[in-house]
Amino acid sequence: MRSKTEMTVIFRRTGTRRYAVEVKRPAYTDLEMNPAPGYDALVPHDLMHLVVESQLGLSHAIFGQLAAGGDAGTFRLIMNENWTSLAGARIRRRAKTKSRHLLRAGKKECAESERATFICWHEWLERSRGASARSAASKQVRMTTSTSKLRALDSRNMEEICRHLDELSSRWSKLEIGQSIAVRWPDLAVSSDA
Repeated sequence: MRSKTEMTVIFRRTGTRRYAVEVKRPAYTDLEMNPAPGYDALVPHDLMHLVVESQLGLSHAIFGQLAAGGDAGTFRLIMNENWTSLAGARIRRRAKTKSRHLLRAGKKECAESERATFICWHEWLERSRGASARSAASKQVRMTTSTSKLRALDSRNMEEICRHLDELSSRWSKLEIGQSIAVRWPDLAVSSDA
């Protein structure tokens, strides 16, 4: 039996520099964000967040909120064609109420996720390019972020994050328009339709 917090997140290339994210949740209504912000040919921004939040155990940040039944303030419900307009309105209203609560509760972890994703992005790029020094921007974020916030970004976690990003980037960068990769939350198991 699958856990209530498990879900599958599908990243689909929808255009030359566009992508969409669809979230399949067995315990809740499915979601989508189309278009999604932060397209990148190597790893889209939301895919970076998925990896970082999973590896750092940020269960109240974006993807934890989605798994708990929220919309993280940016996703929209995929309406079921069998719903009456009254049922659809009721489901949307309940989902919005839950989402507001989860957004308030996850505010700090969302900020932590943004900082950690920025740091991991730069670290991964530097490792991928073989550079030894961290970028000035990454150093600045590390210097202005409290030690307790960065404690989770130890060398073991950074290695795991970079390993996942290597695998996902390899798959993502080969996708043609219309193709996708699916990543399971929270374990990051990957499949693709490519």
